[in-house]
Amino acid sequence: MRRDAEFFQEEELELVYIARHLSEAQALERVLSEQAVDYLVEADEYTGGVIFRRVRVGAFFYVARRDLERAHAAMTRSGYRPYQL
Repeated sequence: MRRDAEFFQEEELELVYIARHLSEAQALERVLSEQAVDYLVEADEYTGGVIFRRVRVGAFFYVARRDLERAHAAMTRSGYRPYQL
Protein backbone atom coordinates (compact mmCIF):
# COMPACT_ATOMS: atom_id res chain seq x y z
CA MET A 1 0.00 0.00 0.00
CA ARG A 2 1.20 3.49 -0.77
CA ARG A 3 2.30 5.28 2.38
CA ASP A 4 3.68 8.70 3.21
CA ALA A 5 7.12 9.24 4.73
CA GLU A 6 5.72 9.64 8.26
CA PHE A 7 4.38 6.07 8.18
CA PHE A 8 7.92 4.69 8.06
CA GLN A 9 9.14 7.02 10.83
CA GLU A 10 12.86 6.34 11.17
CA GLU A 11 12.96 2.97 9.38
CA GLU A 12 15.66 2.67 6.77
CA LEU A 13 14.14 2.48 3.29
CA GLU A 14 15.58 0.72 0.25
CA LEU A 15 15.20 1.93 -3.33
CA VAL A 16 13.54 -0.85 -5.33
CA TYR A 17 12.64 0.80 -8.64
CA ILE A 18 12.78 3.98 -10.71
CA ALA A 19 9.77 4.34 -13.01
CA ARG A 20 10.45 6.53 -16.01
CA HIS A 21 6.83 6.87 -17.16
CA LEU A 22 3.56 7.53 -15.33
CA SER A 23 1.90 4.37 -16.69
CA GLU A 24 4.87 2.29 -15.50
CA ALA A 25 4.64 3.84 -12.01
CA GLN A 26 0.89 3.23 -11.81
CA ALA A 27 1.28 -0.40 -12.87
CA LEU A 28 3.97 -1.00 -10.25
CA GLU A 29 1.77 0.62 -7.60
CA ARG A 30 -0.94 -1.94 -8.43
CA VAL A 31 1.56 -4.82 -8.16
CA LEU A 32 2.88 -3.72 -4.76
CA SER A 33 -0.59 -2.90 -3.40
CA GLU A 34 -2.01 -6.28 -4.48
CA GLN A 35 0.77 -7.97 -2.50
CA ALA A 36 0.16 -5.70 0.53
CA VAL A 37 3.69 -4.27 0.38
CA ASP A 38 4.00 -0.88 2.09
CA TYR A 39 5.94 1.50 -0.14
CA LEU A 40 6.86 5.15 -0.52
CA VAL A 41 6.97 6.79 -3.93
CA GLU A 42 8.63 10.15 -4.57
CA ALA A 43 9.44 12.13 -7.68
CA ASP A 44 13.16 12.71 -8.11
CA GLU A 45 15.73 13.35 -10.82
CA TYR A 46 17.90 10.79 -12.58
CA THR A 47 20.32 11.00 -15.50
CA GLY A 48 19.27 9.24 -18.70
CA GLY A 49 20.51 8.81 -22.22
CA VAL A 50 23.56 7.18 -23.76
CA ILE A 51 24.94 9.73 -26.19
CA PHE A 52 23.09 12.82 -25.02
CA ARG A 53 22.83 12.63 -21.24
CA ARG A 54 19.90 14.54 -19.75
CA VAL A 55 18.40 14.98 -16.34
CA ARG A 56 14.88 13.54 -16.19
CA VAL A 57 12.25 13.10 -13.51
CA GLY A 58 11.03 9.67 -12.44
CA ALA A 59 9.03 7.98 -9.69
CA PHE A 60 11.38 6.46 -7.11
CA PHE A 61 9.89 3.52 -5.18
CA TYR A 62 11.15 2.69 -1.69
CA VAL A 63 10.25 -0.10 0.75
CA ALA A 64 11.30 -0.90 4.31
CA ARG A 65 14.04 -3.49 4.63
CA ARG A 66 11.58 -5.88 6.26
CA ASP A 67 9.54 -5.93 3.01
CA LEU A 68 12.46 -5.97 0.58
CA GLU A 69 12.31 -9.68 -0.33
CA ARG A 70 8.51 -9.65 -0.77
CA ALA A 71 8.71 -6.54 -2.94
CA HIS A 72 11.47 -8.04 -5.11
CA ALA A 73 9.52 -11.29 -5.52
CA ALA A 74 6.29 -9.49 -6.49
CA MET A 75 8.13 -7.26 -8.94
CA THR A 76 10.03 -10.14 -10.55
CA ARG A 77 6.82 -12.18 -11.00
CA SER A 78 5.27 -9.17 -12.76
CA GLY A 79 8.19 -8.61 -15.12
CA TYR A 80 9.96 -5.76 -13.30
CA ARG A 81 13.68 -5.83 -12.64
CA PRO A 82 14.26 -4.50 -9.09
CA TYR A 83 16.88 -1.80 -8.67
CA GLN A 84 20.19 -3.21 -7.46
CA LEU A 85 23.30 -1.25 -6.51
